[in-house]
Formats: sequence, C-alpha cells, structure tokens
Amino acid sequence: MAKNDKVEIHWFNKPQEHDYPSAASYLSLIYDEKSSAAFVTKLKDAPLVEFKAKDIFRASNTSLLGVSNLHVRRDIKKIKSGELLSPLLLVRDQTNSKLIIADGYHRLCATYRFDEDALIPCKIT
Repeated sequence: MAKNDKVEIHWFNKPQEHDYPSAASYLSLIYDEKSSAAFVTKLKDAPLVEFKAKDIFRASNTSLLGVSNLHVRRDIKKIKSGELLSPLLLVRDQTNSKLIIADGYHRLCATYRFDEDALIPCKIT
C-alpha cells in the first residue's frame, strides 16, 4: 500500500458486550474488584466520544505493538477487509495522571498503523 493511500476504518456504534468483561479482567489487575466493577459500570453508561490514535498513545504511555503481534495482525486484516471494530474502553487514572486502555489496545495499535490521526470512538470514564 502506498503511503498516501488512505484506508477507511469502520467502527461499531457501541462496544461489543464481550468488551466489558475483558475490561473488567484487565482493570482487576490494577484495581480491587469493587473499583474495577465500578469503572465498568461507568463505562457502560458513558457516551461515545472520539480521540486521535496518537493522543491515546501519548496519554496512556503505552508502546505501539508491531505486526508480529497476532492480535494486531488480526485487527489489521479486519481493517483491510472493511470489518467493523469495537470502540475502545478507557479509564482516566487521576492519581497517576495516566490513561488506561481497559479494552482495545490491539485495535488501537492496528489503527495507528494506518493513520496516527485517525479518530477512534471510545467510552471514557
């Protein structure tokens, strides 16, 4: 694909139901069960907003995974075939001034590969 060729990335209009248990599982590694459950409840009620891929990376202090990662490769294939991706679930860690990607890290990495300025639908609390 030439550098100037833009690939349109398609998104569901809401996170898929299986994303919330995945977010809870990840958050339970960082927070206690009660806090994790509270975050997931807030995420379910949060409106859908959009942020640029590069800004999500900057705020989360995470590293970009390469195409050698199985999940990133799978999401790149979905993007190329026009399949819908699920919005990201994000949590603001106010104590550490950091953004936590509770669910969607691999989708973020795949999207960034195509366009670092891509607007990604997210739910954030």
